[in-house]
Amino acid sequence: MRFMVVGAGGVGAYFGGRLAEAGHDVTFIARGATLEALRSQGLRVDSIDGDFRISPAQAANDPATVGAVDAVLVCVKAWQVPDAARALRPIVTPDTAVVPLQNGIDAPQRLIDVLGREPVLGGLCGVHAADASPATSSMMPPSPGSASASSMVRAARASSVCSRPSARQRASAPMCRRTSSRQCGPSSC
Repeated sequence: MRFMVVGAGGVGAYFGGRLAEAGHDVTFIARGATLEALRSQGLRVDSIDGDFRISPAQAANDPATVGAVDAVLVCVKAWQVPDAARALRPIVTPDTAVVPLQNGIDAPQRLIDVLGREPVLGGLCGVHAADASPATSSMMPPSPGSASASSMVRAARASSVCSRPSARQRASAPMCRRTSSRQCGPSSC
C-alpha cells in the first residue's frame, strides 16, 4: 500500500517507520530540521520492540507533491489538524483513508469539517513516543499505573478472549479440513 504520514514526530515516525519496515511505500510530510534529517540521514526508531532504521526515507514538505495515496496517517499535534486537513485536500480521493493518530477527541471531526465524512476514519494509538532528535523517534515503556499501561493490560485480556476459537469455529474446523484442499484451522474457517 501507499501511505502518507503527516507529522514525523514521535508517533508519526514510529508508525510510518513500521509501515516502511514492512515494505509499504511511505512518504513522510515534515518541515524544517526534521525534513532535512529525513532526506539526508533517513529515519531512526529506538523502540522497546526493536530498533530500526529506514534509509533512505521518502519525505516532502507538501502533500500535493506526493500525489494520491491509499491512506494518510495524520500525526500532528491536535491544534495543527485543520491546517493539515487543508493541505491534504489535493491528494484525498474517494479511495483514500485518512486516520488521525493524536491526543484530542475532536481530531476526526476537524478532518471531516475540511475533507468530508467519507475518507475519515477514527484513530487511536497508545504508545509512549517522543522526538529524540529530528527524524529519530524514541519509544518508551509505559509507566506502571498510567492510563496507557492499564489500557494495554485490558486490551491484552480482551485480545486473549477474542483469539480463542468460538464453539462455532471449533465445530466447523473438521468440516473445513475435509472440504478444502488448503490447510484451514479454527481461526481461518
